[in-house]
Amino acid sequence: MTKMIMIVDDEPDTVDLVKLVLETEGYEILVAYSGSEALEKIKTEKPDMVLLDIMMPGMDGWAVRTKLLEDKETKDIPIVMLTARAQPIDKMIGLHVVGVADYITKPFGRRELVDRVRAVLGE
Repeated sequence: MTKMIMIVDDEPDTVDLVKLVLETEGYEILVAYSGSEALEKIKTEKPDMVLLDIMMPGMDGWAVRTKLLEDKETKDIPIVMLTARAQPIDKMIGLHVVGVADYITKPFGRRELVDRVRAVLGE
């Protein structure tokens, strides 16, 4: 069964790149360009995993993560932060305080992205 991954980022170029890489690997891709759009689509589509940017206008990635944790239907969806915030404190907060499954910093390599997505999905 094909795994569905949602990409949430306000930068279309990033979305297009990640989408291309993951579709090439056989994943079904959903896209959202804002936190509120992501929350709407996640509730109806139930992706297997979410790649989530932190810095977005309106609702940032941390707020999206909080909303997903508050909903019993979405709280167990693995979240991987995909962000330019590369400071060690940001990564520590993501992994140990917020409890995301992984934290990938931009720029990233194709192989790194694919390997880390597979690891989170248990493949």
